Amino acid sequence: MFGILIVVLVFSQDDLESLLNDETADEKSFVSATFKNTRVLNGHSIELMKPNELEFRISHRFGKLNGGAYELWGLDQANIHFSLEYGLKDWLTVGVGRGTYQKTYDGFLKFRLLRQSTGKQSSPVSVAYVSTMSVNSLREKELQDHFNNRLSYAHGLMIARKFSGNLSLQLSPHFVHRNFVETAFDQNDLFALGFGGRYKLSKRISLNAEYFYVVDSNESKGSFKMVNPLSIGLDIETGGHVFQLHVTNSLAMIEKGFIGETFDNWLDGGVHFGFNISRVFSL
Repeated sequence: MFGILIVVLVFSQDDLESLLNDETADEKSFVSATFKNTRVLNGHSIELMKPNELEFRISHRFGKLNGGAYELWGLDQANIHFSLEYGLKDWLTVGVGRGTYQKTYDGFLKFRLLRQSTGKQSSPVSVAYVSTMSVNSLREKELQDHFNNRLSYAHGLMIARKFSGNLSLQLSPHFVHRNFVETAFDQNDLFALGFGGRYKLSKRISLNAEYFYVVDSNESKGSFKMVNPLSIGLDIETGGHVFQLHVTNSLAMIEKGFIGETFDNWLDGGVHFGFNISRVFSL
């Protein structure tokens, strides 16, 4: 009798564990921190702001390293962009900014469409969409005659996957439209395919890289032909701040600029040292 009771208890325990395992497997669990910042380096990452959180961002790009000692390897020159980003909903972030590059004002809406998850009805990737508009405020006759000439638009789709605790990759197709271009050889519409990645080196430091391939572009600036933007840098997390230190051949920090108006080349030292600093406030 006692032996039968032991057998029943053992089988009951196995059934209970099996039931609990099945229920745990069915629970949906979302993947977090695919990237540590809302930017990979220049371009948007899959990440959005949390609801009721405000981020103040300062982005800075110095002059070209090949400026030599006279220009202190680019440190004598500066290009800066300020922005505010706010999480309206878990799935919606809004942002506004102003940069010294062409004295541009910009704004964006960013939507979360899909989130990587495990368990029941899991998703292998996260997907977000960003729509931006920028206004060139330079005092130039061609721009002053018609306000529409000042406007540019960009749309991007970010598709990312966190493969492990250390490695995340992102694919980012983008479309850029500029109402005004300088010459008949320049294109109003540009298509680009972006690639981004993050590899965690330690608890608070990661190596980030980003590259945009611009499709069929004839863009030029005098004797300089447009090149594809490549950026490499480090993310350093320090509590409420995230520092991004990097080198890039792009001077601009918005899609209209770094996708369609990058003319400096890594091969001849046309590289800019830069950084992004962000501080998050809970409202």
